[in-house]
Amino acid sequence: MGGLDKVEVRLKWDPSPLGESPRHLDIVAATYAADDPFGEPVYLVHYDSRSPDGTINVSRHSQTGQGFGFVEEMSLEFDRLSSAYARVVVGVVIHQEPDARTFADMSNAGTLIVKGYEELLTDDFSGVAHAAATTLAQFTRDDSGHE
Repeated sequence: MGGLDKVEVRLKWDPSPLGESPRHLDIVAATYAADDPFGEPVYLVHYDSRSPDGTINVSRHSQTGQGFGFVEEMSLEFDRLSSAYARVVVGVVIHQEPDARTFADMSNAGTLIVKGYEELLTDDFSGVAHAAATTLAQFTRDDSGHE
């Protein structure tokens, strides 16, 4: 998937002000089959799950944004991911319970995608301020199966 061995997706946001309901964001990954890369996902990975083979998992999760720096993290090990999968789409979704929110409602929200020490993507969600979810990255294999 683009010659990437292992990638980490990190997410941060500030906790809700005192008296407001918690702000809760999640990283989600959808994995698609090589024989149907734009069909239904074979499986989803989120805070309470991992891929069947353990190559995609959430290693750090926050329901409030409390903590220092990036408080949620997902790792994707493309070097171990079966060739049966041709595409992985990673996104962020904002929980809408009990209050509907968009990225404009989040303070200090951001994401970082890294391969080792190399930054592949940095974003503060300002381009999707009025959305409640967004796609961060799409990782694909070419027709020959190369990453």
